[in-house]
Amino acid sequence: MTQAGNILVASGNGNATWRGRTWRCAVGRGVADHHIEGDGMSPLGSFPLRELFYRADRLDPPKCFLKAEPISTAMLWADGDSDAEYYNRLVMAPFGGSHEQLYREDHVYDIIVPLGYNDDPPVPGRGSAIFLHVAREAFTPTNGCIALALPDLLKFLAEADAETLVRIVE
Repeated sequence: MTQAGNILVASGNGNATWRGRTWRCAVGRGVADHHIEGDGMSPLGSFPLRELFYRADRLDPPKCFLKAEPISTAMLWADGDSDAEYYNRLVMAPFGGSHEQLYREDHVYDIIVPLGYNDDPPVPGRGSAIFLHVAREAFTPTNGCIALALPDLLKFLAEADAETLVRIVE
C-alpha cells in the first residue's frame, strides 16, 4: 500500500505537493474524469512511474530508482490514429502512424517519465503520452502531462521509489 508521503499530488490549480513541499506545476488545459486523445486535459487519478528517458547531451542521468535511458533522435511516442499494436508506446523511426517526437529542440522533454495511464493494455483513443516532464519557463499548460521545474523534478525523482504514484486532482 502506497503511503500518503509517497504520492506527488498535482492539482489543476498549478500546485504540486510532495512530502510536505509545495512546488509550482503545469497541467493540461484542465483536468477531466474521462481523458480522450487530443483533448489536452490531464486525467484525474493516481498513476505509477513507468520508465525514465533523458537527454544525455544536456543532463547527467537523473538519480532515480527507474533505469534512465538516453533519448535518441529516433525515439517517438505512438499516439492519435496509431495502430492498436503500437498505441501509447515508445516506437522508433521510421514509424508511419501518428506519433510525437521525443528528441526536441526545447528543454521540455529533457526528462520524460511516462505515467501508467491507459497502458495496461492501451485503448486507442482513450489518451496517450501522459508524461511527467520539465515545465516551460512560464508554466503554460501541457497537452495533458504534468510538468515541474527541472530542480523540483530532479529532487522528486531522487526521492521516489517503486511505490510512488502521481495523483492528478482538481
